[in-house]
Amino acid sequence: MHKPFLTLIFLTFIPLLLEAQQTVSGRVTTAKRKPLPGVNIAIKGSYDGATTKADGTFSFTTSVTGERFITASLTGYQTLEIKTDIADAQQLQLVLRETVNELKMVTISAGSFEASDEKKNTMLKPLDIVTTAGANADIVSALRTLPGAQQVGEKEGLFVRGGTGYETQTFIDGMMVRNPFYSGMPDFAARGRFSPFLFKGTTFSSGGYSAQYGQALSSALVLESTDLPDRSSYTLGLGSVGPSVGVDILTKDKKKAYGFEADYANLTPYFALMKQKQKPTIAPQGANVSANYRMKTSKTGMLKFFVTGSWNRFGFQGESLEYPGFKEDFELENYNVYTNLNYKESLGKGWRVQLGTSYSTNHDRIYMDTIGKHPLPTRIRARQDLSQFRMVFSKNLGRYSLLRFGSEYQYADERSAFNEWNADYVDSYAAGFVEGDIYFTPRFVGRLGGRYEYSSLLRNANIAPRASLAYKLDGKSQVALAYGEFYQKPEPQHLRFDHDLGYMRATHYIASFQRVTEFYTLRTEVFYKEYHDLVKTVPDYNNNGNGYAKGIELFWRDRKSIKNVDYWLSYSYLDTKRDYLNYPFRVQPDFAADHTATLVYKHYISSLQLNLGATYSFATGRPYYNPTRPESEFMKDRTRTLNTLSVNVNYITKIGQAFTVFVFTMSNVLGNDQEYGFRYSSDKLRRSMVGPMAPRFFYLGMFMSFGIDRTQEVINRQ
Repeated sequence: MHKPFLTLIFLTFIPLLLEAQQTVSGRVTTAKRKPLPGVNIAIKGSYDGATTKADGTFSFTTSVTGERFITASLTGYQTLEIKTDIADAQQLQLVLRETVNELKMVTISAGSFEASDEKKNTMLKPLDIVTTAGANADIVSALRTLPGAQQVGEKEGLFVRGGTGYETQTFIDGMMVRNPFYSGMPDFAARGRFSPFLFKGTTFSSGGYSAQYGQALSSALVLESTDLPDRSSYTLGLGSVGPSVGVDILTKDKKKAYGFEADYANLTPYFALMKQKQKPTIAPQGANVSANYRMKTSKTGMLKFFVTGSWNRFGFQGESLEYPGFKEDFELENYNVYTNLNYKESLGKGWRVQLGTSYSTNHDRIYMDTIGKHPLPTRIRARQDLSQFRMVFSKNLGRYSLLRFGSEYQYADERSAFNEWNADYVDSYAAGFVEGDIYFTPRFVGRLGGRYEYSSLLRNANIAPRASLAYKLDGKSQVALAYGEFYQKPEPQHLRFDHDLGYMRATHYIASFQRVTEFYTLRTEVFYKEYHDLVKTVPDYNNNGNGYAKGIELFWRDRKSIKNVDYWLSYSYLDTKRDYLNYPFRVQPDFAADHTATLVYKHYISSLQLNLGATYSFATGRPYYNPTRPESEFMKDRTRTLNTLSVNVNYITKIGQAFTVFVFTMSNVLGNDQEYGFRYSSDKLRRSMVGPMAPRFFYLGMFMSFGIDRTQEVINRQ
């Protein structure tokens, strides 16, 4: 909530030299003489370079003289390095060769979308995440434009295929993140804590995910942090919510890098301009600081350390629903620290090892009061600490096949206090897994594995088998199947009251088809999911809940049909019912819509150096609880259909020698009512609509990047 768009500081560059005297130019092609756009060209040991245009050509000026190495790099191709005299470096003809021809290799795809710069053919890239209108540079908000994700604006988390937000877990370098979202206010979703440009790979698995990960009934969001940068960089941002600054230093030997980011946000000026539904008593404000250190330990080894800390607070006052004529106060203050240490190394003879450890702590202090009605306010204090260790070994089996096995351990300490009442518990969780990617032929692969888990709190263990198959129909199309058993501990809010609850379980069945070319992506998937042992809270806590979810999804992306336009369309049909919590029988839950669709449009106008974007989201009405109806009509009421249109504009220019981007974005520009549900008073006589704090949100910012000018890379981002 307090860091909209700060992840746009991905544009990290160093100033161009003012008195360049030599011109370096040329063209880059494939071995078949096909021009390659987006290739990074640089003079080794300097900050001078460029990025190739759509026809593969490049040109830049430099004050460097003499014999130097010129490098050309592009993801999916072998990096080229040539030695030449700068005075003769005109009309260079460079040829890049592919590292692995991914179009000829079948990959595991059922249930997974990858957003990565590491592979040539992916559904989304990190740059797509930050330039998607309405996403506000938030990973989870951008993923809501993909099929399978629900448009839920009043609850925390990513709701996928009939699962709750708790049933999707976030992992960074294999480590589960206990608090991936900022703490939010009641009935309002909080944004994610992490910038997409901290990660070189983002895998959104909407089902059937790998046995490497557990404790997620529905979905896994797997993030892999970046390695060493190409060069040092410095950034400065100033926006309508506050300033930001970033530094990323690459050492001269190119083997180590370190950096930090800091930002401060305060929405007091913004709220003075834009009236909110609730009166802010403390406008949202917060500070975030992060630091990192990365080091190559050998030609194949890498050590990475990342730490981030944040503080935020806000408060609001509104009319009391329970006591007409009285005011209600709500205030929250949050502190969070997350650390992650990861080490990868080759052991020789096809063996690799990955070791990791992390620690996080999260503190919430909540104050609630009905002014003048109660003699004492309500005070809630909550603290979550999670320590974990993970170890994974892998072994190449032949040219393509791979065996993975490993274990992890987590120690969770959950503490909460409601006024003078305390509810605490600790849990030691241990897991082990084994999994193999077996290529029967280059066109036919299977992933077979299983996972074992034990919880000291639940005093119970489980074994979860997983299996996936994929077959390549031709160079661009493939079909895939997936099956898996998935277990998860009940939510902490339930375990605080009852330590005798057991694991919840979900069984996934998935079939998919996808066709991926250089400019087009078509993907369709059908799934069925059966829920077992869900938590019920009436007549007492138990694991007698159950449910199902089934549906079909479609994704289409086109980056060629319209010049300078990139767009994608996603659609999901979901049929789901569950009997859990206080539900009297199986019904469609309040976070699930039957039909969901999203259209994302991006247009680059080269003559004006403008990136224009728009996102339209649609969802049919969701059920909500109306206590005035009889039990037989439980959850029969529906919210209005959701229709939202968000836009953004990015203007690319230079201020002095600083690469600069001006950003404007606005969500729900038409001001459509977004109705998430209703809250009723205990006497059932009054109700209030659950919706956003304001019809629209806008942001205006400027981000200056001191580094090599990579305008063309932004243009050719698709």
